[in-house]
Amino acid sequence: MNATAEEISTVADVLDKARIGLLTTLDEHGRLVCRPLALVDRDFDGSVYFFVDKDSHKVHDIDANPEVNVGVDTGKGWLSISGTASITTDAAKIDALWNTGAEAWFDQGRDDPAVALLEVDAHSIESWTSTEPKAVTLLKYAKAAVTGGHPTNVGDNQTISL
Repeated sequence: MNATAEEISTVADVLDKARIGLLTTLDEHGRLVCRPLALVDRDFDGSVYFFVDKDSHKVHDIDANPEVNVGVDTGKGWLSISGTASITTDAAKIDALWNTGAEAWFDQGRDDPAVALLEVDAHSIESWTSTEPKAVTLLKYAKAAVTGGHPTNVGDNQTISL
């Protein structure tokens, strides 16, 4: 990992506040498809995880082209995570990350034969963070639109290579 501890901390702070990631894959027709998935809550180590149905369209998309993007929004921070996805049915990994939120998606719970774990190993992450409330940021955008200027001091943007 080439990222600094501060950069990783910025990403981890946004992920800690997020519950949903928007996974974008390329389908069999070459179209981008985006869908919301519940993020698996864990310390960020360069990868993000989701529980998925191993027979779903998203898994078939990943099998054909594992390059994906995950978008994350918390209202105070946004991430665009580009990476390579992989699917595993390894029981030890699934057991280590299983949570009650995943129970709702699988009829037989942890023992459901459809349970798989999707890991997105990040290559690069673009982050935008704001220290001000969303309303203040929106007012800055509105002011810029009315005055013909550009919004100023609306947050920090950085690209992180991993």
